[in-house]
Formats: sequence, C-alpha cells, structure tokens
Amino acid sequence: MKLLGKLEIKSPQKIVEFCEAEHVGRIASIDSEGYPQVIPMNFVLLGGFIYMHSHIHGEKLDNIIKNEKVGFEIDREFEFLPSYFTHPTDASVADTLYVSVVMKGTAHIISNKTEMCMALNGLMKKYQPEGGYEPVKPTDDTLDYVTVIRITPSSVRGKYKIGQHLQPEARVELARKILKRNSVTAMETLDIMGFAARDGDVIQINDERW
Repeated sequence: MKLLGKLEIKSPQKIVEFCEAEHVGRIASIDSEGYPQVIPMNFVLLGGFIYMHSHIHGEKLDNIIKNEKVGFEIDREFEFLPSYFTHPTDASVADTLYVSVVMKGTAHIISNKTEMCMALNGLMKKYQPEGGYEPVKPTDDTLDYVTVIRITPSSVRGKYKIGQHLQPEARVELARKILKRNSVTAMETLDIMGFAARDGDVIQINDERW
C-alpha cells in the first residue's frame, strides 16, 4: 500500500499536462457480446472532457450507444530496466519506468455542431500547432462525415514510476546503469529523473518531474 501511494500522481495539474502532451489514448467500451473492446485514438483534453473523432460508423460507436460506460487510458514508457540491473540471473526483477493515467467515465456522441467544431479545432491545434489549415465551422459539410465522441470522466488516476520510490543512493545507481546501457531513450529518461550525464557519470540537476 505504501508503494502504491508513492507511485500516485497527486497533482491534478501534472495529470492535465501529461494528457495534453501525449498523442495516443485508448478507449475501452463493451461490445455486444460483453467483451471489452480497446481502440487507440487521437484525443484532446478540453475543459475537463476528453474529445476524439471517428468515422460515422463503427463498432465502438455501437458500443457507446448501447452502454455509455467507458474506460480511457494514456501511458508513456520511459525506460525498460533489464533484470541484470538488479540480479545477475533472475528475470522476474525486470522493470519499467513509466507514466500512466487511467479514467473511468461516460461517453456521448456529440450532435451540437458548435461543440463538434470546438473539439475538432482543438484536435487540430494539438496535432498541427504550426497551422496550415482552415478552422472547422458549424456550417461546414464535413461535419456530416465525422463523429465526435466526448468522454466525461468520473474518476481519474495517475501513476508514475521513475525511481522516486528508491532511496537517493539507489536512484543515483539506477541512473548510472541507465547511462551505461545507453538505450535510445536513456538521455530523456535521465532528464525526467532529474539527472544529466557529465564526464561519463551522472549528476543530479533538479528534482524528478512528477
């Protein structure tokens, strides 16, 4: 229980920032046979709601019409930690540094064209911030060929694991092992952990980000 507490993102603003930065989320709905269906989606967080767009026909839409209860999940893996970081032969101690946000809520298909435009323009602003497009207007015919889904979260939980559960000396040692392994994500991971590489070793430059 104590470990779970240390892994929880307690700042709502940090959760918002994470959702705004990530590009792929996964919506889980219940299909006609009672199975959960999980689909990766582009999304945008606006006003506390999750918005996404879809084709006008599809199984997830059928699911939402029959059962509005959904789950939504966003995650980012920072670094895989090989088992030999901890034990020379025991594969069970392999681990991962990550951030994740899991929501439960209700999903609705939006019919109000003003809200549809807000969501679609919000998606474009997030994914194409450089511009180069005309904003969608309520009078545009394109709204007849797209579906906008809004998720209203009833619960939001964030978790992260970037070494904050370790004693300071163990965190430094983990950072050194990550540096030595030199994966393609190593430098980003060290930065997230609050470290930088210098002269073949690591130095702490700030507190961990979460």
